[in-house]
Amino acid sequence: MKLIWLGHSGFRIESGDAVILLDPFLTGSPVFPHAKRDEAIKGATHVLLTHGHGDHASDAASISKELGIPVYCIHEMSIILGKDGAETVGFGKGGTVDLNGVKVTMVNATHSASIDYKGGDPIYAGQPAGFMIEAEGHTIYVTGDTDVMADMEWMGELHNPDIGIIAAGGHYTMDMKRAAWAAKKYFNFKTVIPCHYKTFPLLEQSAQPLADALPGVDVIEPEILKVIEI
Repeated sequence: MKLIWLGHSGFRIESGDAVILLDPFLTGSPVFPHAKRDEAIKGATHVLLTHGHGDHASDAASISKELGIPVYCIHEMSIILGKDGAETVGFGKGGTVDLNGVKVTMVNATHSASIDYKGGDPIYAGQPAGFMIEAEGHTIYVTGDTDVMADMEWMGELHNPDIGIIAAGGHYTMDMKRAAWAAKKYFNFKTVIPCHYKTFPLLEQSAQPLADALPGVDVIEPEILKVIEI
């Protein structure tokens, strides 16, 4: 399995016949190299979205239309993106979908979730979510944008993820200190990959505090478009 960071919270996840673009914020991203867009999305089979904010979902409809691939997201957002011409599959928390052999279960997150990138007032787009992604003998917990929450206790017990893709930039989500506390309290991660940081000056710029707080865990500070092989 290959995990490739696209900057911010975006990842390209390759496993078998699945190439999943998770929260692919490319257009307008101050850190993504725009000349590499075609490389980043080439061969993608699915788009997977945690919520509707522009730094996660604004490219989803255009990628869906360009590549002819479906966007998987919470029900309400699927309706809105469908009106924008995207092929969509809406599902809900507790639901599991099969993306070419990769099993994705939607779980809770605590955040806001409007579509805020169309101009005018924000548009209600369902609730924020995270995902448990099962592939090749691993379970990846994608936190989505969230703070620490009590739901993480049962998530850790029920799904037992060994890899965490954790939003930890602070201000809008957990910071590194809170993310480390949650990781130790609720999970038994072997690998942790921070995200939703370094994109803007307002966010934390280093994951060193996370790594320092998680001895024995492989904390990988991702580099844009560099492959992480699991």
